Amino acid sequence: MRQPFSRAALVRVTPFVLFIALLALSGALPADGVGGIDTRWLYGASVLLVGGLLVAWWREYGELVAQRWPTWREAVLAVIVGLSVFYLWTVLDEPWMRLGEATAAFRPVDIQGNVMWPLVAVRWLGAALLVPVMEELFWRSFLMRWIERAQFETVDPQRVGLKAVVLSTFVFMLAHTLWLAAVVAGLAFVWLYIRTGKLWVPIVAHAVTNGSLGAWVVFTGNWGYW
Repeated sequence: MRQPFSRAALVRVTPFVLFIALLALSGALPADGVGGIDTRWLYGASVLLVGGLLVAWWREYGELVAQRWPTWREAVLAVIVGLSVFYLWTVLDEPWMRLGEATAAFRPVDIQGNVMWPLVAVRWLGAALLVPVMEELFWRSFLMRWIERAQFETVDPQRVGLKAVVLSTFVFMLAHTLWLAAVVAGLAFVWLYIRTGKLWVPIVAHAVTNGSLGAWVVFTGNWGYW
């Protein structure tokens, strides 16, 4: 029987849960706003709130504070993996590769169809800088290692078993519309974490993927990917 969440688990789970809750709220609100307020700015509020939690608890993320930065070889590998995942995310989109439709599509355009660059900037910065840190702390640092052992802080990522990899990747898949792309991405980021033992490496790859995807979305107008 697993013990109740520790403080270490709490500071990794709470930012993620808050972010998902605010996304769900955004998807539930009318697309044309509430009381004259553009609800698309709720994403900006989530960036500030979740970012604030990460900053407040930063010293408690030992895998980020205490670990060495990636070597140049690890950084290059992270960039290559991140770009590969970005490419696959844009092509693995056949109907059978989808789990329904996104509930909170983000379209930063006005009624004339003009791009609203402040909204784009907030979304891109959140996706490229905040989300990789928040999600890797939750999916890889916490959930994968917690499945391996309840005292997850003591688990060496390079010794995580197949069961923890598969189950954490499966849950990661369920949180995304493009299920096959999510499986590929999840396994790629897990591989980087296990290979290097450094959480910063999958964070860099995740940031490259999200940053590239955001630039591609704005360039092509495929807002459904946001």
